[in-house]
Amino acid sequence: MTASTTMTIRLDPQLKAKLGRLADATRRSRSFLAAEAVETYVDRELAIIEGIERGLADVEVGRTVSHEEAMATLRQVIDAAADNAA
Repeated sequence: MTASTTMTIRLDPQLKAKLGRLADATRRSRSFLAAEAVETYVDRELAIIEGIERGLADVEVGRTVSHEEAMATLRQVIDAAADNAA
C-alpha cells in the first residue's frame, strides 16, 4: 500500500450527500472517491497545461503552419474521405 496524507476540504452539504450516496452505491468510502476524483482532475489539468507549454515551445521555434495552410490540408482530407465514401 502506498503512503498517503490527510487534507481537509470544504464541501457544499448537497455535494457531500451525493458523495455519500455514491459511496454507498459503490461500496467505497467517501475519502476513496474524493481522492480518485481529485487525482483525475489534477491529471487532466496538468495534461492541458503541458499541452499548452508544448504548443508555446513550438511557436517559439517556428513549428507552426498558417491558418490557410491548415484549412487547405483539412479540405483535402475531407474531399478525399468524401470521394472514398462515394
